[in-house]
Amino acid sequence: MRIAFAIIRVVAAAAIIAAIIGQLITSIGYWTGHGYQDIPNSVVNFFSFFTIESNVGTVAVCLIGAVLLVIRKGEDPHWFTILRAVIVTYMAVTGIVYNLLLRNIELPQGVTLEWSNEILHVVAPLYIVLDWLFAPGRTALAWKHIWTIVAFPIVWGVYTLVRGPFTIDELSQKPYWYPYPFMNPNLSQNGYLSVAFYLIMIALTIGAVGAGVIWVSKRKRVAVG
Repeated sequence: MRIAFAIIRVVAAAAIIAAIIGQLITSIGYWTGHGYQDIPNSVVNFFSFFTIESNVGTVAVCLIGAVLLVIRKGEDPHWFTILRAVIVTYMAVTGIVYNLLLRNIELPQGVTLEWSNEILHVVAPLYIVLDWLFAPGRTALAWKHIWTIVAFPIVWGVYTLVRGPFTIDELSQKPYWYPYPFMNPNLSQNGYLSVAFYLIMIALTIGAVGAGVIWVSKRKRVAVG
């Protein structure tokens, strides 16, 4: 059974890598075709999406986890369970936020590759949650690890808000760039107040999902097979 889970993890990682590369190639083709002047900056923008960063983390978790399932018996190293919990939380929130707030909104990446979009926003989040529930090796986490889970989103939010006003959006020719509309203070009469509201709501969502992930870690793993 451990080998089966390892194979599934490798397949999932391969699908996510294909989705990321596929969207990046599609976006670069769009950028060059529309005369973007700073392709490297646009690539940085691409990897500044929380979705992309969460999926990159998922690839790492899947590949490390696949190796651990093959070379170890019993429980995973505790650090790996913490890493899994972090990524599971981010991916679950990615799926929730995208499908509730962003599915029908055009994001500033040029053009969307549909099959890639579905993998990154639907298939991968669902998979990594199921992996957390059913895959062997998970250890129990302490409640203090909620702070580990919320640390990166805080850093990412600060990075995004600080970088945004100094980054040109070549798609709209605006003198600023934000990965998601709700993080753009220029789109609301309330400016940063609206941004703060959305960030607080997302922070609460991340905290709530993270708490649920930790709670699951304390429960006996659901046996498969």
